[in-house]
Amino acid sequence: MRSDHTGPERRTLLRVALGLGAATALHLTVADPASTPTRPARPATTLPAAAGPPAGVRGRPSPYRLEPMTANTPPRFRPGRPPVRTRPFERLPDLGRSMVLSFDDGPDPRYTPHILATLREHRVRAMFFVCGEMAAAHPDLLREMADDGHVIGNHSWSHPLIPKLSRAAIRGELGRTSEVVETALGTAPLWYRAPYGAWNRNSFEIGAELGMEPMAWTVDTLDWKEPGTGKIVRRVLDGAAPGVVVLSHDAGGDRSQSVAALRRYLPRLLDDGYRVTVPYRV
Repeated sequence: MRSDHTGPERRTLLRVALGLGAATALHLTVADPASTPTRPARPATTLPAAAGPPAGVRGRPSPYRLEPMTANTPPRFRPGRPPVRTRPFERLPDLGRSMVLSFDDGPDPRYTPHILATLREHRVRAMFFVCGEMAAAHPDLLREMADDGHVIGNHSWSHPLIPKLSRAAIRGELGRTSEVVETALGTAPLWYRAPYGAWNRNSFEIGAELGMEPMAWTVDTLDWKEPGTGKIVRRVLDGAAPGVVVLSHDAGGDRSQSVAALRRYLPRLLDDGYRVTVPYRV
């Protein structure tokens, strides 16, 4: 069973102390809920026809290459290399009374469409950290995520324990996944998350080479343990605070409790005055 446990529109400046107490800066654009596309609700079990990504939003895998997967993309899509971090981002301060919801391991046609439908109903955006093998099998769901304005991140190809891999293997896991996302959407992911939250120096360096920033989480719902819908809801509400990043899953097991919990805690977060949004790097 997969798990990820261990221990109006404006620009904002995210400052997070990373490694040896040094302060680094990352510019973000926060998604404006008012600009979220509105469209008639569709059944969660109905998948949309394949379509290209809308402007401004950001198969089988190709053979492994040593060069970064984004090396041959058009210049307007090519991300600049960020600094090499020594720790992942665990929360997003300076975004006001905002929270970020994130979902790992998908996309899965059994659960992801239901999560997308709930987010669409409440006109909010989330981050989806996808596994390459799942993304390659369901590119239509990747396009649906992008169409709704969600941020798609890289969660490796097969969900391995990264510190046990060689540099070449890590590059393959991250690079192949970025390539699948780029093939489906026209642009590669700008964020990644290590499976199990297990990072190492090689993963930070290779992620930076591929143009990605590392994102962890603040609140772990532990939904992979299937603790019951009520417990998942309580963990989110008890951990709610400005800048918090919530970890949940839309694949990797029976995620029906995760789907049901989102339907309960999301409207309560909004009623409590939280803005559920996503960061965009600029």
